[in-house]
Amino acid sequence: MAINYTEDIQIEKSKTSKIANVDFNNLAFGRVFSDHMLVCDFKNGEWQNPSIVPYQPVTLEPSAKIFHYGQSIFEGMKAYKDSDNNVFLFRPVDNFNRLNISAKRLAMPELPEACFMNGLKELIKLEKDWIPTSEGSSLYIRPFMFATGQGFHASPANAYKFIIACAPSGSYFSGKVKVLIEEKYSRSANGGVGFAKAGGNYAGQFYPTQLANNRGYQQVIWTDDNTHEYIEEAGAMNIFVRINDTLLTVPTSDRILDGITRKSILTIAEAEGIDVEVRKIKVAELIEASENGSLKELFGAGTAAVVSPISGFGFKGKDYELPELENTYGALLKKRITDIQTNKSDDPYGWRVKVC
Repeated sequence: MAINYTEDIQIEKSKTSKIANVDFNNLAFGRVFSDHMLVCDFKNGEWQNPSIVPYQPVTLEPSAKIFHYGQSIFEGMKAYKDSDNNVFLFRPVDNFNRLNISAKRLAMPELPEACFMNGLKELIKLEKDWIPTSEGSSLYIRPFMFATGQGFHASPANAYKFIIACAPSGSYFSGKVKVLIEEKYSRSANGGVGFAKAGGNYAGQFYPTQLANNRGYQQVIWTDDNTHEYIEEAGAMNIFVRINDTLLTVPTSDRILDGITRKSILTIAEAEGIDVEVRKIKVAELIEASENGSLKELFGAGTAAVVSPISGFGFKGKDYELPELENTYGALLKKRITDIQTNKSDDPYGWRVKVC
């Protein structure tokens, strides 16, 4: 039976707003937070009614299992305004479904759809004024869940907290990035949690990325855990490769996140008449294509950046530069997606969801 949580959401409004102190023309990504957040607790075997409260710290016991066994998952979403001040989300049901896929893999309780969707919409309605309208900006939305149940014994917790917090943000990346193809470290492994939005996946990336930063690269292209012969992801994003006029990306697996932006790009690329292949891509193929001039583009794709162009990559002590093109697939596909998100174009796919 469907449960409608909307009427049950208790809303405690903040007595004072921080919005007057925010420079919306100079927003870093994910550094400023809006006035409210959605909170919902899992206790006694069920999710309690969600509530919207002022943005505030969370208090936990030192024995909370999040600190010891890492049961933590999250999603990344955005809210947008159009020129008439209408507010939209982009494929929110996909985020909800993926959150529960992650929860199941980490032995965490799945969240009811009504709790997620209705709670999210009520929060966005309340925070409508926090949605920036400058080009490339949006209200970044972070739904996340973590273990609050106590105990040092290695087992799933018996209590969890779900929160949605929001951050008005500018562009995630500015300009192109230079990446290093990883030869030693792995992001994930077969049978692991690479396909889940688990916090530990990202913690494990930081050290190899720091090593790449020290060598003058901004990010890492991850390779498979077994042979390191195949490329898999670009930093925290799915990766796309253009060889001649064909757009390639690798198939999802236990190791690779089923990105919502990735799926959107594949759908739109096919609609644009672009030849698309989803298959494994060898590092050797990438090197050969760069050397013979058939490698035209590399870019990462994800919620935060949408599309992040890659200017060049390093491998075994040698750098390979990408050509400067006037009309790129990356720029075209980013525009098609952002035009749908901001209601500048029709949405033939039913991805855009109006909030208010």
